[in-house]
Amino acid sequence: MTIKFLLYVAIIVQFIAMYYAVRLVRATKYNSIWILFIIGFVVLAAERLLQLWGSYGHPVPMLTTVWFDIIISICVSAGIVMLDRLIDYIDRLNRHRQLIDKRILTAVLRTEEKSRATFSKELHDGLGPLLSSAKISLSALSRTEMDSERKEIFDNTLYVVEEALRSLREISNNLSPHVLTDFGLARGIRNFIDRSQALHNVKLSFATNLRGERYNTDIEVIMYRVACELVTNSLKHSGCSEIRLTLSATGDLLEMQYSDNGRGFNPQAMMDCGMGLSNIASRINSLNGEFDIRSSKGKGMTATVKVNVRGASRLETLPPAIDKPRPRRKERKR
Repeated sequence: MTIKFLLYVAIIVQFIAMYYAVRLVRATKYNSIWILFIIGFVVLAAERLLQLWGSYGHPVPMLTTVWFDIIISICVSAGIVMLDRLIDYIDRLNRHRQLIDKRILTAVLRTEEKSRATFSKELHDGLGPLLSSAKISLSALSRTEMDSERKEIFDNTLYVVEEALRSLREISNNLSPHVLTDFGLARGIRNFIDRSQALHNVKLSFATNLRGERYNTDIEVIMYRVACELVTNSLKHSGCSEIRLTLSATGDLLEMQYSDNGRGFNPQAMMDCGMGLSNIASRINSLNGEFDIRSSKGKGMTATVKVNVRGASRLETLPPAIDKPRPRRKERKR
């Protein structure tokens, strides 16, 4: 009686499995893997029915049972082999998709930096000379005699023009830092730290072992933007009194260590809601780098960025004050 009950349960379970296999066939557009499994389940259910038939005293040919076992083994084995190939194909597809996503992100970042550089150049070369000319003209008027009322108006106008020039230089430098382009990553970050130190009552320290090395443009720009984003977030949100930043190169590994003594936060919550952390992670991911951030309430935060620069060309440039001599053109014989 127990054997008959177990055979009924086995038959029911196999029909349930066959039902879900049929659904998977439709969902996967009639993939042959699930068709093989369905055939295996049908034959297995038929074998169980024969065994149930035999339990009631009816004879069951041994050869039939053997053939059923062979068919089941072939279907299941072929299905597993094809399933392994399907999983391998899905893995390759996911890797390809990740590669495409990184290429798209890199293209977006390059386009963004190109637009920043273009806009910065237009401001610096277009609006800058106009404001400088206005300042020169106003300075020429300072030699003329003016009463106190006109003198006050003149001084206010000159002050506004000077502030406009200063703001223009700051905006242009934030859009496309010229120090980064001309002198490299270490000088660019140090220049940003010095400017931030002058504007905020926070102790900022920066240490590096770089000595003018140049890296691929994407690496320099992204590492610079990451450093700026981290410092800006700390100054705006953490309420810290001290920020430490180190940049070191060891072989092909470029590593940035960052910390502050602010109020701290939940990194995962901030990664989901903003503060630029998701933007930082995306930028580092485009370089196949590592970004690790740790923080807790009242204990400040630490961040580590690691980028392998293997394959990125280090550029050796002449000092900015030295220009490469142009080759002289040969004079044509008359």
